Amino acid sequence: MVGVVGGAPPPLPTPNDPGTVTPRGVPRAAAEAVPRLRVRLAHAHRTAADLRRRLMQAQRRWVEERHVSLALRDAILPDPGTSIRLPGVHIAVRYVPAGQGSSLGGDWYEASPLPGGRVLVAVGDAAGHGSPAVARMARLRHALVGLGMTGQPPDRLLGWLNELVCQSGEDATATAVVGHLRPESGEFVWAQAGHLPPILVRGGAARALAPPPGVLLGGGSGQRYGRRRLALRPGDVLLLYTDGLVERRGADIGEGLAAAVAAAGALRCADGLEEQVARLVEAATGPDAEDDTCLLAVGVLER
Repeated sequence: MVGVVGGAPPPLPTPNDPGTVTPRGVPRAAAEAVPRLRVRLAHAHRTAADLRRRLMQAQRRWVEERHVSLALRDAILPDPGTSIRLPGVHIAVRYVPAGQGSSLGGDWYEASPLPGGRVLVAVGDAAGHGSPAVARMARLRHALVGLGMTGQPPDRLLGWLNELVCQSGEDATATAVVGHLRPESGEFVWAQAGHLPPILVRGGAARALAPPPGVLLGGGSGQRYGRRRLALRPGDVLLLYTDGLVERRGADIGEGLAAAVAAAGALRCADGLEEQVARLVEAATGPDAEDDTCLLAVGVLER
């Protein structure tokens, strides 16, 4: 026999109990929940609409910033598909901005004659994306052009650029390769600051040059940079480039560099160097580049 403490249990509600149903026969709990559900649904709709509005505003701002960055870059850099012919050398440049789904980076290049018959060649990459990176790129490039007129060697120029970045007050870094080429002798003196080494193409074979010591720009005041010398021969092609040529998301950069070196072996110092460089870049980056890519090719002509 089972006892019940506290008396008999309350009776179970029945469908006919007026306290559990509405006059229309709808369970009262469900009827009371409907207004709350309507309020929650209206709130969800307002939240979704607000998120759509914010997303559209962010997209418009991104498009506007990209247009401004493109305009700044185009005003600062020479023609990205330019070809420069100087005594003894043919320089071809290919610059491909990041695809529409990516922000512009701070890639830059320079190729200009210096007093005394030398040619200044350089590529670099200011860290970051968008207008701030483009502005940093502009400062570095213009500073290099001015400092290059001093006649100092590339390692000294990089030391000055490093101080410029360190003293800028920004928590930013950059990389660069800077070289002096004497077309009449083929002597190439170069230095690098945390940048990928140039690729030399000679006789149908290509190899990456062994880099001299050099930390990235902005890595600390008082840095010293090494330099290397290379004797270029008529018919050689020297490639300076930014990491967009060899870096791929989820892939090892060493593999990308090896692929670029292998592809570079097909380059020839001849008429049509611009087209060869364009094909090399397009094959490496594909139709929608993940990052800005700059490739500067120096073809050494017969002396």
